[in-house]
Amino acid sequence: MTATALDPAATTIVASNSTKTLPGRLRAHLQARATQRSPITYLDAAKALMLLPPYTIHQVTEALEQLMAEDAVADRPFIAAMVISKARDGLPAPGFFECAARFGRFSGNPAGPDARMFYAAQFSAVLALWAPTGELRRSV
Repeated sequence: MTATALDPAATTIVASNSTKTLPGRLRAHLQARATQRSPITYLDAAKALMLLPPYTIHQVTEALEQLMAEDAVADRPFIAAMVISKARDGLPAPGFFECAARFGRFSGNPAGPDARMFYAAQFSAVLALWAPTGELRRSV
Protein backbone atom coordinates (compact mmCIF):
# COMPACT_ATOMS: atom_id res chain seq x y z
CA MET A 1 0.00 0.00 0.00
CA THR A 2 1.31 3.44 -0.88
CA ALA A 3 0.42 6.77 0.61
CA THR A 4 -0.11 9.87 -1.42
CA ALA A 5 1.64 12.92 -0.06
CA LEU A 6 -0.09 16.25 -0.40
CA ASP A 7 1.83 19.10 -1.94
CA PRO A 8 0.75 22.14 0.12
CA ALA A 9 2.12 24.51 -2.50
CA ALA A 10 -0.24 23.03 -5.10
CA THR A 11 -3.27 23.28 -2.85
CA THR A 12 -5.70 26.17 -3.15
CA ILE A 13 -7.90 26.76 -0.13
CA VAL A 14 -11.17 28.58 -0.52
CA ALA A 15 -11.26 31.77 1.55
CA SER A 16 -14.24 30.65 3.64
CA ASN A 17 -12.47 27.45 4.56
CA SER A 18 -9.31 26.75 6.48
CA THR A 19 -7.07 23.71 6.38
CA LYS A 20 -7.64 23.56 10.14
CA THR A 21 -11.29 22.56 9.74
CA LEU A 22 -12.37 19.13 8.55
CA PRO A 23 -14.04 20.54 5.41
CA GLY A 24 -10.92 22.62 4.74
CA ARG A 25 -8.65 19.62 5.12
CA LEU A 26 -10.93 17.57 2.91
CA ARG A 27 -11.04 20.25 0.21
CA ALA A 28 -7.24 20.47 0.21
CA HIS A 29 -6.97 16.70 -0.08
CA LEU A 30 -9.52 16.48 -2.89
CA GLN A 31 -7.94 19.32 -4.84
CA ALA A 32 -4.57 17.60 -4.61
CA ARG A 33 -6.19 14.28 -5.48
CA ALA A 34 -7.81 15.79 -8.57
CA THR A 35 -4.37 16.05 -10.17
CA GLN A 36 -4.34 12.24 -10.21
CA ARG A 37 -7.62 12.34 -12.14
CA SER A 38 -9.19 9.50 -10.19
CA PRO A 39 -11.88 9.51 -7.49
CA ILE A 40 -11.55 8.02 -4.02
CA THR A 41 -14.03 6.22 -1.79
CA TYR A 42 -15.58 7.66 1.34
CA LEU A 43 -13.48 5.24 3.39
CA ASP A 44 -10.28 6.30 1.62
CA ALA A 45 -11.14 9.93 2.32
CA ALA A 46 -11.68 9.15 6.02
CA LYS A 47 -8.36 7.31 6.16
CA ALA A 48 -6.51 10.10 4.33
CA LEU A 49 -7.82 12.60 6.88
CA MET A 50 -6.94 10.21 9.72
CA LEU A 51 -10.43 10.43 11.16
CA LEU A 52 -11.12 8.47 14.29
CA PRO A 53 -14.25 6.44 14.99
CA PRO A 54 -17.07 6.61 15.62
CA TYR A 55 -18.91 7.64 12.47
CA THR A 56 -15.90 8.36 10.25
CA ILE A 57 -17.94 8.08 7.03
CA HIS A 58 -20.60 10.36 8.50
CA GLN A 59 -17.89 12.92 9.31
CA VAL A 60 -16.77 12.78 5.68
CA THR A 61 -20.29 13.16 4.31
CA GLU A 62 -21.02 16.16 6.53
CA ALA A 63 -17.79 17.81 5.38
CA LEU A 64 -18.66 17.03 1.75
CA GLU A 65 -22.08 18.64 2.15
CA GLN A 66 -20.44 21.78 3.50
CA LEU A 67 -18.06 21.81 0.53
CA MET A 68 -21.01 21.43 -1.82
CA ALA A 69 -22.70 24.41 -0.20
CA GLU A 70 -19.56 26.50 -0.64
CA ASP A 71 -19.18 25.36 -4.25
CA ALA A 72 -22.82 26.15 -5.02
CA VAL A 73 -22.46 29.69 -3.65
CA ALA A 74 -19.23 30.20 -5.61
CA ASP A 75 -20.75 28.66 -8.78
CA ARG A 76 -18.03 26.02 -8.95
CA PRO A 77 -18.39 22.34 -9.80
CA PHE A 78 -18.87 20.15 -6.74
CA ILE A 79 -15.45 18.97 -5.58
CA ALA A 80 -17.41 16.33 -3.67
CA ALA A 81 -17.61 14.50 -7.02
CA MET A 82 -14.10 13.27 -6.23
CA VAL A 83 -15.61 10.91 -3.62
CA ILE A 84 -17.52 7.81 -4.69
CA SER A 85 -19.26 4.93 -2.98
CA LYS A 86 -17.65 1.52 -3.12
CA ALA A 87 -21.14 0.02 -3.39
CA ARG A 88 -22.55 2.22 -6.20
CA ASP A 89 -20.51 1.24 -9.24
CA GLY A 90 -18.44 4.40 -9.43
CA LEU A 91 -21.09 6.86 -8.27
CA PRO A 92 -21.27 8.91 -5.08
CA ALA A 93 -23.82 7.96 -2.43
CA PRO A 94 -27.42 9.15 -2.92
CA GLY A 95 -26.77 12.00 -0.49
CA PHE A 96 -24.53 13.66 -3.09
CA PHE A 97 -27.44 13.86 -5.51
CA GLU A 98 -29.91 14.90 -2.81
CA CYS A 99 -27.58 17.71 -1.77
CA ALA A 100 -27.10 18.76 -5.42
CA ALA A 101 -30.89 18.84 -5.78
CA ARG A 102 -31.19 21.12 -2.73
CA PHE A 103 -28.86 23.55 -4.52
CA GLY A 104 -30.91 23.35 -7.71
CA ARG A 105 -28.29 21.54 -9.76
CA PHE A 106 -29.80 18.06 -10.02
CA SER A 107 -33.40 17.04 -10.58
CA GLY A 108 -33.25 13.37 -11.54
CA ASN A 109 -33.38 10.04 -9.77
CA PRO A 110 -30.24 9.41 -7.65
CA ALA A 111 -30.35 5.78 -8.83
CA GLY A 112 -31.17 6.48 -12.49
CA PRO A 113 -29.28 7.35 -15.66
CA ASP A 114 -29.61 11.07 -14.90
CA ALA A 115 -27.41 10.54 -11.85
CA ARG A 116 -24.63 8.94 -13.89
CA MET A 117 -24.71 11.76 -16.47
CA PHE A 118 -24.78 14.46 -13.79
CA TYR A 119 -21.92 12.85 -11.91
CA ALA A 120 -19.80 12.46 -15.05
CA ALA A 121 -20.32 16.14 -15.88
CA GLN A 122 -19.44 17.24 -12.33
CA PHE A 123 -16.35 15.02 -12.20
CA SER A 124 -15.13 16.33 -15.57
CA ALA A 125 -15.73 19.93 -14.47
CA VAL A 126 -13.82 19.34 -11.22
CA LEU A 127 -10.86 17.98 -13.17
CA ALA A 128 -10.99 20.87 -15.61
CA LEU A 129 -10.88 23.33 -12.72
CA TRP A 130 -8.42 21.65 -10.34
CA ALA A 131 -6.33 19.51 -12.70
CA PRO A 132 -6.19 21.03 -16.16
CA THR A 133 -4.67 18.82 -18.83
CA GLY A 134 -0.93 18.59 -18.41
CA GLU A 135 -1.04 18.76 -14.62
CA LEU A 136 -1.25 15.02 -14.03
CA ARG A 137 0.89 13.92 -11.10
CA ARG A 138 1.87 10.41 -10.19
CA SER A 139 1.17 8.89 -6.79
CA VAL A 140 4.25 8.23 -4.72
